Amino acid sequence: MQDRRLTRRTVLASATVVAASSTGVVGVTATPAVAHRRDHRLKKIISRMSVEAKIGQLFVPYFYGTSATSPSQFDQDRNLAELGVRTVAELIAKYHIGGVIYFSGWANNIQDPRQIADLTNGVQRASLALPAPVPALISIDQEHGANVRIGSGATQLPGAMALGAGRSLSDARAAGRISGTELAALGIHQNFAPVADVNVNPANPIINVRSFGADARAVGRMVAAQVTGYQQAGVVACAKHFPGHGDTAQDSHTGLPVITHTREEWERIDAPPFKAAIAAGVDSIMTAHLQVPALDPSNEPATLSPAILQGVLRDELGFDGVIVTDALNMQGVRTKYGDDRVPVLALKAGADQLLFPPDIDVAYHGVLAAVRDGEITEGRLDESVLRILRIKDKAGLFDGSPYVSPKVVDRVVGARKHQRAAARIAERTTTLLVNEDEALPLRRGHRKLLVVGASPAFPTDATRTTVPELAKAFDELGYSTTHLATGREPDAAKTDEAVAAARGRDAVVVTTDNVGATSAQRTLVSRLLATGVPVVHLAVRNPYDIAHLGDVPASLVSYCWTEVELRAAARVIAGRVEPRGKLPVPIQRADDPTKVLFRSGHGLSYDD
Repeated sequence: MQDRRLTRRTVLASATVVAASSTGVVGVTATPAVAHRRDHRLKKIISRMSVEAKIGQLFVPYFYGTSATSPSQFDQDRNLAELGVRTVAELIAKYHIGGVIYFSGWANNIQDPRQIADLTNGVQRASLALPAPVPALISIDQEHGANVRIGSGATQLPGAMALGAGRSLSDARAAGRISGTELAALGIHQNFAPVADVNVNPANPIINVRSFGADARAVGRMVAAQVTGYQQAGVVACAKHFPGHGDTAQDSHTGLPVITHTREEWERIDAPPFKAAIAAGVDSIMTAHLQVPALDPSNEPATLSPAILQGVLRDELGFDGVIVTDALNMQGVRTKYGDDRVPVLALKAGADQLLFPPDIDVAYHGVLAAVRDGEITEGRLDESVLRILRIKDKAGLFDGSPYVSPKVVDRVVGARKHQRAAARIAERTTTLLVNEDEALPLRRGHRKLLVVGASPAFPTDATRTTVPELAKAFDELGYSTTHLATGREPDAAKTDEAVAAARGRDAVVVTTDNVGATSAQRTLVSRLLATGVPVVHLAVRNPYDIAHLGDVPASLVSYCWTEVELRAAARVIAGRVEPRGKLPVPIQRADDPTKVLFRSGHGLSYDD
């Protein structure tokens, strides 16, 4: 097809008309007349795109570096080795890329808010320099809690299971709105959140505390609230991972899980949160790389299954928004087909956005070959591109300029009112499971504390770890605190050191992280209890830890170990605030999983 070129002036002029005719609120369905006018303008933009440009709009690749045009030499070398280009600007130009995803840590995209804003503006400049200039949709996984990408400078909020323990729809909505407001200020307009999976399997290695809980209807209400909050802030929310990843003991990053639910069980357990998200106006839904024989007897991974994506999600549930694949570099989607075929099959199944291909050149040319061979029609490409342009329009990317202002970043990201709101929300999530003989709050004279135990690093800052940060929170409350990080598998010497450190202290706060039946953390807790010093147990991730620890006099759950949750837990332990969280999942007995140790909804207060 001939490339009928667009100038930047043409696309922005057309887009301004689109924006002027839209509702102006993400997630609100436009009237048929407004939607028709919007689509008419967007289709004009599409009509001027080459096939190559249309294919590029579908891809959301990763890249290395903190700058769009001048990353470090190290990151340039990594880009060249893996992507065939030195910078993300070159990546956009070469493949007509429609969107990118930011990661912290390994990808080195994120340092601080000002740098993110500069990167975003560089990405947008590269996108508007294309022959068919369309602003980029910039995405991120900012779930909060255990899965967070932007740390320093941004407001940290409780994650999904913590919010599930808080049981407040207004808090869930407010958390989404605060997070969305800060993301929008940074020019990030698609967040792969909230998680809509129902965590009915305590052994789930990939979802777990990323889920709001184990009750499908309660999860659905929280998902809808978060979708509303994000989209009120102008950010495209994304419910994930369809058709449901909550009942698996295998990680789809490393294998292909199988969900054995019957169709009736899927309707009752997995479907309600996605139905709630759709009813709330969610603009995108992410697929899962897993098999669900009850929905597709062919056992294709859901991401590649027409029966699941087209048959169930589109035809049965009526979703006409953007379907995003989960990352295409995950083993769960690569077990049967090559990297050139996976994106083709995903498109044929009904997906629109192709996230994180392991080899962008192979994936892009695989789709291009399928179009040239007639396996995928240009009309099918147009369907997906139109859906993607709709969410770009809803996110305001066509409304004037897609660039962000450093002044707005400074005013909005990490704002004091956001930090205060996050602290209040977190305080309503900490859950008190056990409080024998009123062990908590700490007695007035108990000022000398030892904080000891597992000490995972903060999700976005490996220089900050749980035990010293929790100790710091107690110090700020007026305690005299010493600390000792023993790790998730303390050896005999480290356990002896912890027992010795407990002597002379008024109380010990011991943290645990993913305690199992054979975990050395059990020995640590048992030895500390034997000292006679009052012991307070805090599970900093999974609520299920308590099932393996026996009789502890006081036990709490924070559901994550970021600063906002640790500070809230410290304030609860100190009695500055009441524990108000209620378990959003049941906890089974370790010796007999058919029996419940603590039911869903359990949670003590200091008045009990």
